[in-house]
Amino acid sequence: MSRAFIAALSAMALVPFAAIASDLRTDANAVFKPITPAAAAKAVKNNDATPAKIELGKQLFFDPRISASQLISCNSCHNLSLGGVDAGSTSIGHGWQKGPRRAPTVLNAVFNVAQFWDGRAEDLKAQAKGPVQAGVEMNNTPANVEATLNSIPGYVASFQKAFPGDNKPASFDNFARAIEAFESTLVTPGSRFDKFLGGDEAALDATEKKGLRLFIDKGCSGCHDGVNVGGGNYTQFGAVEKPAAAVLPEGDKGRFAVTKSPADIYSFRVAPLRNVALRAPYFHTGQVWTLEEAVSIMAKSQLGATLAPDETAAIVAFLGALTGEQPRVDYPILPARTNATPKPQQEVAQKHAH
Repeated sequence: MSRAFIAALSAMALVPFAAIASDLRTDANAVFKPITPAAAAKAVKNNDATPAKIELGKQLFFDPRISASQLISCNSCHNLSLGGVDAGSTSIGHGWQKGPRRAPTVLNAVFNVAQFWDGRAEDLKAQAKGPVQAGVEMNNTPANVEATLNSIPGYVASFQKAFPGDNKPASFDNFARAIEAFESTLVTPGSRFDKFLGGDEAALDATEKKGLRLFIDKGCSGCHDGVNVGGGNYTQFGAVEKPAAAVLPEGDKGRFAVTKSPADIYSFRVAPLRNVALRAPYFHTGQVWTLEEAVSIMAKSQLGATLAPDETAAIVAFLGALTGEQPRVDYPILPARTNATPKPQQEVAQKHAH
């Protein structure tokens, strides 16, 4: 047998594999989009994310003085070292109250159709105002936030720089705009999945490619699609089979509380899956601690399917390939308070003094 004939046979054997890989990438590109900073900038509406605004937003994101107790910052619940969430099932807020839902990740949140699990905030500006005023979270008021910001000369100067020409630069509205500008930079490009979408066939191994194929063919990508692999629509949790009450409590009706439409009972914004391997526990209740269990629950509850162990393992492997480059954010030095800066709420300090 000649070397040329052997080489020809080898080439023929490779064609089906290459074609399969190419077909998978074609199918994936029809459903998903890679993360790019340009796409993030385009996703922000009516708020020019200037360098001055972004830097101010970063300071505000880490400043606990935005809360009434002056103990809680945005980063407390959306920890940038933990995948943009915190480490518990639900966050601990003002007066050590436990929140009703898991904190959604702030990473890549700019790509979501709306913010919060029920989509009650249309964008990151609106979302930034919510936790500040929520009694179970920061328990503050717009007036007190403005009083705090305007009592700190460093913030007054930064707001004037970020919002030149504004008659009231250090306002609650501008606070939210600065937070949005900073959060729009918290994107995670460069995942192995993005490299695969871009043409690097070797970026995913055989198990991850099997998981991607299952993810598409089983129907997971019917909801978890787009640039954020989710976050772009709403669906009823338990569409085929309701999960356990710990995962889907009877009392939390989801988006129904926003729309009052019976069609939205137990409907939630589809969870984005970028960096999902970094941010256990899962679901809006934060009661599921492994991706294997989460994948199995979703298959049964949403698709009416029971996955074989190797199928679950393959999908979990694929989800691990969605971890991108994490934002590198230096902890900012915050401007100093003055005697005019409102003090923490005394009843919190007294109640929990040791």
